[in-house]
Amino acid sequence: MDVHVDRHRCLGAGMCALTAPAVFDQDEDEGLVVLLDPSPAEDRRPAVRVAAGVCPAAAISLIEQGSSSASPEGGAEGRVVRGSSVRES
Repeated sequence: MDVHVDRHRCLGAGMCALTAPAVFDQDEDEGLVVLLDPSPAEDRRPAVRVAAGVCPAAAISLIEQGSSSASPEGGAEGRVVRGSSVRES
């Protein structure tokens, strides 16, 4: 899993930092998201998925790498999650 944040979309609600504090924080000046761990360990991933889903600004994107299938271009298929929406890549 790769985690990306968009500080320009972030509203500073802090749901990510409350849900997955080992992966997300907020800066002291504006309260915007700070990504602490762009490749979280397996045991932290469920909380990161929840954080992405509850983000009111959809400022968190997750790229989940598929383990058993490959795309026609030869790379691993992944799933991109932004906020509560999911799209296949």
